[in-house]
Amino acid sequence: MRDRLEKMLNVEILDIEETDDKIIVYVPADKVRIAVGSGGAAVKAAELVIGKKIEVRAKE
Repeated sequence: MRDRLEKMLNVEILDIEETDDKIIVYVPADKVRIAVGSGGAAVKAAELVIGKKIEVRAKE
């Protein structure tokens, strides 16, 4: 799943936490904007493909 998310969000993923209802993706602090996409488009598209809510957080 990590490789798939990296391709969809177009950033390096440092860590992933998965719960029953959502996935928390940790990316470098300077890449959060890219991972979320314009108006949240990248995250919304990834959510549709994965089938779970995705939360992007910065990690140093």
